[in-house]
Amino acid sequence: MGMVFDIKRFAIHDGPGIRVTVFFKGCPLRCAWCHNPESIFPGRQVMYTAGKCIGCGLCVEACPENACRLGVGGLTVDVSACALCGACVDACPARALEMVGQDMTVAEVLAEVEKDRTLIDQSGGGVTFSGGEPLSQPVFLKELLQACGERGLHRAVDTAGQSPTRTLLDVAKHTDYFLFDLKMIDPDRHKQWTGCDNTLILKNLQSLAETDARVEIRMPLIGGVNCDTAAVEAAAAFVASLPGSPRPVSLLPFHNLATAKGVKLREPRDLTGLSEPEPATIDRVVAQFAAYGLSATVGG
Repeated sequence: MGMVFDIKRFAIHDGPGIRVTVFFKGCPLRCAWCHNPESIFPGRQVMYTAGKCIGCGLCVEACPENACRLGVGGLTVDVSACALCGACVDACPARALEMVGQDMTVAEVLAEVEKDRTLIDQSGGGVTFSGGEPLSQPVFLKELLQACGERGLHRAVDTAGQSPTRTLLDVAKHTDYFLFDLKMIDPDRHKQWTGCDNTLILKNLQSLAETDARVEIRMPLIGGVNCDTAAVEAAAAFVASLPGSPRPVSLLPFHNLATAKGVKLREPRDLTGLSEPEPATIDRVVAQFAAYGLSATVGG
């Protein structure tokens, strides 16, 4: 049993071919730019879209804990009283309330994946486990990877690498492809923007590269955070120094698309200082990686 918050079909940017991407809930990082803020907390959450609320009050009537209140400003929830039972979500006729996160078994996840088996096989695709951080649920992840392997499904893991090294290397035995998120190299800057330094992350990427694992580097590009020449130079030098063949690099330009999610979670995000990189900046980043013999492409 594990906690999943979304399953995306027809995914074409999460590994080779057409894939099914399974999003795990829970992440040890707190990236300021996270486009899935609902993935950070490891448990269930209720999202509220004020614009959909019709003020009917059925959620208030349905709540067994009397945690819901409806006022002029819309719905408020006493989180200390809320049991996350989902009664309010079920009662809402306008779908203004949404439960994020559900417990799923390995069999339930595989049943969803198998619905797209024909497309997966015809395109040379597979299954990608993402998040959040899939390594934060290592037992569930490993069981899923083993079950997918038994069914001949290509397996990819999208990770930020903040996990015990032994966990990562154990998972690697059952993984065909890694998407490794590398934010930046400077540990102090990394801690400033993600909540922790990257000592373990860099160690894990080095350890993974020393195996025969196939690894694609994913690097978000955020203006004001990691797009400056020195930060990119450090990242390119580190990736180029990894043992084995040069790894492909996917550059993921920041887009401010997740602000609304923070509002729905009642966790407004402060994006001061973050910006979308200019086309000229992206071209310069690609050239910096190329100077180290690395192929960097936009998107991934």
